[in-house]
Amino acid sequence: MSATAGTDRVLERLTKLHPKIIDLTLDRVERLLARVGHPERRLPPVIHVAGTNGKGSVVAFLRAMLEAAGHRVHAYTSPHLVRFHERIRLAGRLIDEAELLALLEECETANGAEPITFFEITTVAAFLAFTRRPADILLLEVGLGGRLDATNVIDRPLACLLTPISFDHMQHLGDSLSKIAVEKAGILKARVPAVVGPQPPEADAVFEARAAELGIPLYRAGRDWQATRERGELRFADRDGKRRYPLPALPGAHQIDNAGMALATVRLLKAAGFRLGERAVGKGLATVEWPARLQRLTRGPLVERLPAGWEFWLDGGHNAAAGEMLARHAAGWRDERPDLPIRLVFGMLDTKQPVEFLRPLAAVARDILAVPIGGGHRSLTAEAMVAAAKAGGFAEAGSAASIAAAIDALVAADPEPARLLVCGSLYFAGEVLAQNG
Repeated sequence: MSATAGTDRVLERLTKLHPKIIDLTLDRVERLLARVGHPERRLPPVIHVAGTNGKGSVVAFLRAMLEAAGHRVHAYTSPHLVRFHERIRLAGRLIDEAELLALLEECETANGAEPITFFEITTVAAFLAFTRRPADILLLEVGLGGRLDATNVIDRPLACLLTPISFDHMQHLGDSLSKIAVEKAGILKARVPAVVGPQPPEADAVFEARAAELGIPLYRAGRDWQATRERGELRFADRDGKRRYPLPALPGAHQIDNAGMALATVRLLKAAGFRLGERAVGKGLATVEWPARLQRLTRGPLVERLPAGWEFWLDGGHNAAAGEMLARHAAGWRDERPDLPIRLVFGMLDTKQPVEFLRPLAAVARDILAVPIGGGHRSLTAEAMVAAAKAGGFAEAGSAASIAAAIDALVAADPEPARLLVCGSLYFAGEVLAQNG
């Protein structure tokens, strides 16, 4: 029996309480919160983070900085990669099995057989956990959207953060960047300052309008703060002056912007009384960890299937903006080592837009193999992914039944050293991490 068998059984039952995977409304979560004593009113100070890309990375940067300064930090993120426990971090450690099982059963009993989504009931369980373990701060990541997300029941967070907006979850949030931005802007609150990352003009206009309605300050990238990479350092500038830090431990040009959002938030944290010295901030940047975000795997069963000289990289990005980011990074790889071609293994959910994700990657990758995502997730079929790859510009596109089979097929086709990039979904990335041990 697995170490998480108890929680696995409860989580499976909870998925059956509501017929829809996502159904945006706050009625159900508010009903359950009332039944368990309103834990959302007893949380530590909250940093609430919404956006399309970079939410988890910004949370990871803030957590690393705050913990380096000696603060106790709760964090709530989603989805998980390998096991559900990853979503709930209590004062620096993942929630343990016994505590999570007791909380899930408590919420299940309080809810009874009434309809509620999986994310809503597990969010209530997380809130209960956050009230029962002391901490100095809670970093709270929105699950989907913002306005009607189950996390948006906090009356007065310490600050709200809006990471870059792009197209994703259009079936729920709208078919334009302006509509998506309206949903994300729903976390903004009166008398609560907000940090805003780099945005397309349509999103900027929505955020400015909503902030004006609420009478709150927006601390905006490019206007109020700037983060750049220069001479092997991260340079950050705001109204308090210019500062220099180590480059982030997370690779990719986009992580400079994510780190900049965290640094911009540090100013608000200090104003609220948090101790955050420059040494702790620098240490957090240099030591931050966040799996499946351009993560290089160097050991494990899947890595060992590769011949000497190959590199194994993993990324969970799954929308058009993520595809563009990966393509930019891959172009840097190609320029740095033209002798190492980039070869893709790809898996994506059927709610995403694969052609838009793959189109920029076709310019930098040599070939691609599609693998359906397992674990009961709503994966695109191999045939659909191969068709999307060809529509996106890949001349060579095939499929394989598993990640291991895809690796073996790529190596058999050409064993010469290459960079293997596995991408397309956080769920797919979770499969890789699980199978790689």
